[in-house]
Amino acid sequence: MGMLTKIINWSRIKSPWILHFNTGACNACDIEIIAALTPRYDLERFGILLKGTPRHADILVCSGPVTKQVECRLKRIYEQMPEPKFVVAVGTCACSGGVFNGCYSVKGGINKVIPVSVYIPGCPANPKSIIDGVVKLLESLPAKRL
Repeated sequence: MGMLTKIINWSRIKSPWILHFNTGACNACDIEIIAALTPRYDLERFGILLKGTPRHADILVCSGPVTKQVECRLKRIYEQMPEPKFVVAVGTCACSGGVFNGCYSVKGGINKVIPVSVYIPGCPANPKSIIDGVVKLLESLPAKRL
């Protein structure tokens, strides 16, 4: 592995950029994700920054069940992210479809459409759980060899 590759891998682990995407949630998990980014919980102390475009994001943070209407958008966003890319499913709905599972327009959890790296259950998942899940994902990256 070259020196440039080592530097790129180190920077991705030490300063991941995230993209938040709501796939059809009730907004409770969205509020908790945004709360984790506020100064009270200070997710930036881990170098994590919220970005507005998938082309700059390393981690896709999804909330809500995947609806048929948003399925192709979720795939497109995932495909636009550079490698290596990771997906975090926040909330029971994102993990399994939750209370919306079985509805005519709901496909299920995020893993029905794209691969998920970390599941954070809860209805809604609290900011401490979200931070813990993202930090555990970051800790597991050196062992995976990007």
